[in-house]
This record gives sequence, C-alpha cells and structure tokens, in this order.
Amino acid sequence: MHITAKEEYFDEPACEHNGVAKDKKACKTATPGSSTGGCALDGAYIVLSPIKDALNIVHAPINCLGNSYNQRTSETTQRENYYMYGFTTAINENDLIFGSEDKLRQGIIYVFNRFKPKAVFIYNTCVPALTGEDIEGVSKELAATLKIPVVPVFSQGFSGNKNLGNKIAGDALFTYIIGRKEPEIDLLSDYNINLIGEYNIRGELFLIKKALKQAGINVLSTITGDATIEEIMYSHKAGLNVVVCSKALIYLARKMKEKYGLPYIEGSFFGLTSTNKAIMDIVNSFGDYELTCSAKKYIKIRTRNTEENIYEYKRFLTGKKALLYTGGVKSWSLVSALNDLGMKVIATGVKKSTEEDKLRIKEIDENGNIIMLDNGNPVNLIKIAREERVDIILAGGRNQYTAIKSLIPFLDVNQERFNPYTSYEGMEFLAKQIYFEIKNPLFKLLKESNINL
Repeated sequence: MHITAKEEYFDEPACEHNGVAKDKKACKTATPGSSTGGCALDGAYIVLSPIKDALNIVHAPINCLGNSYNQRTSETTQRENYYMYGFTTAINENDLIFGSEDKLRQGIIYVFNRFKPKAVFIYNTCVPALTGEDIEGVSKELAATLKIPVVPVFSQGFSGNKNLGNKIAGDALFTYIIGRKEPEIDLLSDYNINLIGEYNIRGELFLIKKALKQAGINVLSTITGDATIEEIMYSHKAGLNVVVCSKALIYLARKMKEKYGLPYIEGSFFGLTSTNKAIMDIVNSFGDYELTCSAKKYIKIRTRNTEENIYEYKRFLTGKKALLYTGGVKSWSLVSALNDLGMKVIATGVKKSTEEDKLRIKEIDENGNIIMLDNGNPVNLIKIAREERVDIILAGGRNQYTAIKSLIPFLDVNQERFNPYTSYEGMEFLAKQIYFEIKNPLFKLLKESNINL
C-alpha cells in the first residue's frame, strides 16, 4: 500500500534551492485543515485535469472535490471537454466503517461505460489513505479489465502542499503514461519539443504554440493543457522538454532525462523579454544555424509589431506602480512583463513560490527594491498599497473586493482570469487591461466624493 510521498519529492536534485535553502520550503508538509491552494490534492488535480480525453475521480468525502474542482479556465480544441467534469466517490460514515473500495470500483466502471474516456485518474485523499484503502490494487485490476490506463494518484493532503501535488501528478504520468506509445511519423519534425507545466489557461497555450510554430518549432506534446493521453504517451520522442512556469514539474523533466535521455530547459512566455528569450533558448538548444536565423527574424518582426500595438498603453503606464500578489512562477514572470510595460513593481507575493522563484525575482530586481510578501492578508496588502501609493493591484479573484472597496484599481491575473497574458498577443491583452483598469474614471469620482464602498 502506497501512502507516504517519495523521499525524492522533498529533495529534488534539479532544483537550485538544494544547497541554498535549508528548509526546502517548496515541498513542506501542509498545514492541517488547508485545502484550496494548499494541499497535494489541489496541486495534482490542477496538473492532470486539463487532459481532454481522461476523467478524474476524487476518492474522498464530497467536499474535497468541491475545494479542487473548476479552479481553472483551461481551454481545449476538443468538442467533448472532460475538463469540466468532476467525479467523487463521496465517502460517508458507512464507508469509513465497511470500506469503500467497491464503491470506487463501481464508480470507475460507471464513468467508463458512460463517457468512454481514454484514461481514468483516481486521486487518493486523506480519509481513504488513513483507513488503508487499496486504490493501487483497484486501479491495476480495472486497467486490465477496461483496457485503458487507470492511474492511482497518491495525493492525500497530509503529504504536503500544492507544489508537492504537482510532483505527485508528474510522477503518475511518468510511471503509468509516458513511453507507452510511439508517435506517427507525420507528427514529427526536425525540431520537436514538449511544453511541461502549461495548462492552457484562457487559451494561452494556443498563443504560445502559434509563436513557436512560426519560429519553426513543433510542439509534440503538452503536459497537460489541451493534451490527449495518446500524445503524452509518446512525449518521450521529443527532442527537448521545455518546463514552462511550473518549477514543481522539473521533477518530471529530470525523470524523463534520466530514462529517455531527453534534455530540458526552463522558460516563461509572460512579457516580451521572457517570450523572446524562451524562443531563442529553445532554438539554440537544437544548434541549427538556419533555424536560429529564421527565429531571430521572426522575433524582430513580432517584437516590433507588438511594441507598436502597445505604444500608447506603455506611454501611459510607464512609471506607474503595481502590487503583484499571485502564486508560484507568476511571482517573477509577471514582474518581467510589467517591467516591459515600464511599470514599477512595488511588491510581489511569494507565499506559494519556490526558492527558485525567489531567486528569479532577485535576478530581475537588480536594485533589491521589490518587497517579497509572505503575508497576503487583506489588511497587509492594502497597508502596503496605500503606503507605497500603488496605482493598481494585480492578484487573484479573492483579493478583488478588498482592492475595489479600498478604491484601488484591480486586475485578476490568477487562474480565474478572463484573458490570456502569454506570448505577443497576451502582452497586448495585459497592457490594454491594465491601462483601462487604471483609467477607469469611477475610482477618481469616488475618491473626489469621499465615498467609501
């Protein structure tokens, strides 16, 4: 029976923080009672649920699914989008006494007969892990019967936090899915890559793939935005893994390198500077002179066009102050994007960031002026915003009303956002949205009228 997390989850040799940070905060144990944005289940569900032809069953009391389901806005090209389906075994008191393996087994058979998925992921949670449910045995039994991958995901919340859940999901893909199939010849090109950690929030993957295609790069597989089980199965045949904005999944990239000899790099597509760098890093990894020349020409044209399209926005935004409070990699990648707009980032949230994320912030912030916020409670955010006279707060939806009630312009840049902000088109969306939020005359009128919401 598999209950405890693997030791290597907590000691990732590919992470820069080993030897730098003693506490390995990226993989710390979760606080009892934490769920949304906090526990391993949430992290694992975020990684695996965007796979468009697989279904997810959370083996837990019903509230566990409620805290993880529909957290993001991943888009897909598939008409039947399983991403929006959430299933749970809804464990109750009787199940605690008599066991719930039969209930889980019946649930898997039901979703298979009803929806005909290409794979099923079963998420172990705190209650069945503590009572000793054998989800690994049930998975193995039904995988043989149904002839599809039935994958156990050992994401019990007490194992650790959201970043650990990302690693657990990556390990499930590596163990049960990757390497199980070969791609068709016509799917391959001379320059094949996998994008790891891109979940296609609001169609951001489509913008990234568009830019890479025009630069001469073929995305063979995405883990996991708009992905199919089949393309993840043959992802080991790519020439390069690109870890996009998800440091926790560097674990998966390292495992693929060890087993398949597949090299990996890291990159971000938020902002012009980061997008251009990511494309050139990918191109340079292949070492092809003609590809490099072609990519440089493409980047030059796209950069010029984008700068022309955001010129008026940037002229207004230059010098404006922003407070950024979001999660993980966006804590530094969006800093880069805001700098491209000429804005000054006063503070950025690092509560869910890894040590590598913090190092990136320091690299971008050469003068050391950016405040790193571990405490993002409303009182602290508004206190800093007012003291520093910030012009806008960029954060998740839970901070929206705090900002607006304090008469501070706000833009949602978290997973529930309404616009894509990656690549060249995404940069234009970001500039436009920030511009209109700050220019909104409502805040000025309310301040002048001394009206409190």
